[in-house]
Amino acid sequence: MSEERPPSDAAREEPADEVRVEETRTTDDDAWATACAEDLAAERARRRARHGPPPGSAADELRRLLDAVAGKLSGARSPLFEAVASGTAQQMVDQVVRQAKATVEPVIERNPDVFDHLAAAGSELLAAYRSAVETQERRWSGGRGGTGDDEPGPGEHIDLD
Repeated sequence: MSEERPPSDAAREEPADEVRVEETRTTDDDAWATACAEDLAAERARRRARHGPPPGSAADELRRLLDAVAGKLSGARSPLFEAVASGTAQQMVDQVVRQAKATVEPVIERNPDVFDHLAAAGSELLAAYRSAVETQERRWSGGRGGTGDDEPGPGEHIDLD
């Protein structure tokens, strides 16, 4: 049987050194994460300065669109409006704008996520349409009969010489 000796002081210090190394690594990881976060914040600030604020949610964008259209309609001074009766016509436009905003605002307030989903669905439909059109254009411009292989299509070759 072998006798086991109690661990020496040097052996007891090794785990402590390992702990110190882990603490140093944790500090380095935190420093790296901090540096990355600072770089990301600086990049976002640079882009915001160059391109303006990022777009908001679809509901916020719809509100902004309604406000812009309402502003344009309210500020429009058409010769037609002036000829008919500028005061009455302008009041009618303002009333229509107010009614439209009063109708749309509650829907936006109750269902803000719906507009984000509709915007995503619209993007997906646009991507599907674009893919279909590109595929059809390749068929048309390739001169093939839509088969995709090297054989000529069912059309007949006519020599005009």
